[in-house]
Amino acid sequence: MISFGMSEEQELVRDAMREFAADAIRPIARECDEASEIPKDFLDTAWTLGLTSTQIPEQYGGAGEERSLVTNAILLEELAFGDATLAIGALAPSLFANAIVDQGSEDQKKTYLPLFCGESFATGSLAVCEPDAFSDASRPRAIAEPKGDSFILSGRKTKVVFGDRASHFLVTARLGDDLGAFIVPRDAAGLKIGETEKNMGLRALTTNTLDLERVEVGSDALLGGAAGADVQQILNTSRAGLSAVMLGVSRAVLEYCVPYTKDRIAFDEPISKKQSIAFRLADMHIEQHALRQLVWQAASLLEHGEDATRAAWIARSYAAEKSMWIADNGVQILGGHGFIREHPVEMWFRNARTLGVLEGMVTL
Repeated sequence: MISFGMSEEQELVRDAMREFAADAIRPIARECDEASEIPKDFLDTAWTLGLTSTQIPEQYGGAGEERSLVTNAILLEELAFGDATLAIGALAPSLFANAIVDQGSEDQKKTYLPLFCGESFATGSLAVCEPDAFSDASRPRAIAEPKGDSFILSGRKTKVVFGDRASHFLVTARLGDDLGAFIVPRDAAGLKIGETEKNMGLRALTTNTLDLERVEVGSDALLGGAAGADVQQILNTSRAGLSAVMLGVSRAVLEYCVPYTKDRIAFDEPISKKQSIAFRLADMHIEQHALRQLVWQAASLLEHGEDATRAAWIARSYAAEKSMWIADNGVQILGGHGFIREHPVEMWFRNARTLGVLEGMVTL
């Protein structure tokens, strides 16, 4: 029998993350957006939750808990309901660590996974976005050229989360007719890390450009070793995760607008009684639930090792369109209040717009 309900364990995770979002994320979200910075003490607090380390196998220093991608999708929605920027920041270490867990060679796991099992916040990052208007993460312009026992990487990446502090980058590049991913340390010769980018949304999240000017890495830098890795699966997992974040933003907008319309009086009655408002809220509610089913479907296929390329792309594409539509309707419902910082909807609008054009920002 197929069940669309949560298991008891998933409900516990949902409740714990919902409480953390309410206590530690939502109260500082606006302040972080205004300051364009995520406080170190927040990252340290989020680190104590073990969002990354608990799912790393025990032999590499982690807690060895079973990893469920559907549960992680639920977790991401709840954190993003508090704030998308802080949710992505809290899960940033998983971008690099999860790819190593899933597809790294034994030597790569022994070398890199212990870095994410310490007592203080530590992160790597994933570099897949490129500056071209029609760039496709599945067909990067960055290239990797074999050179004896090494590879020469050339290209440019953008929107690299925590590029200012990541110890290592997982860089995607064309390797002949295939797609490869390469582990590049931040001090690699020829790697230039750009200044912090200024974005319309997710303003508190530090993102940087990476310029790879014939960066030479050893053959052991190829993710998965000589056998390589299924980089498309990494992209699928990231797209499903990004969709879960956009779902959280959408829910935040809706749950803010409903009580607002009940309290806002116009012409001697709450505006929630106006058909144009009530129908709009109903449509927002429907789209939010439809998006959740797409996110869970993609996460479930990934969890069971099935091909999720189509499902992950549909979820991401639908999330990009509908989260923006929901956020825009939230601004319209609030009227003039939708454009001022007294209400968080304008921030969520900017975040939804930014999330819809990104890749590789978060993973399940």
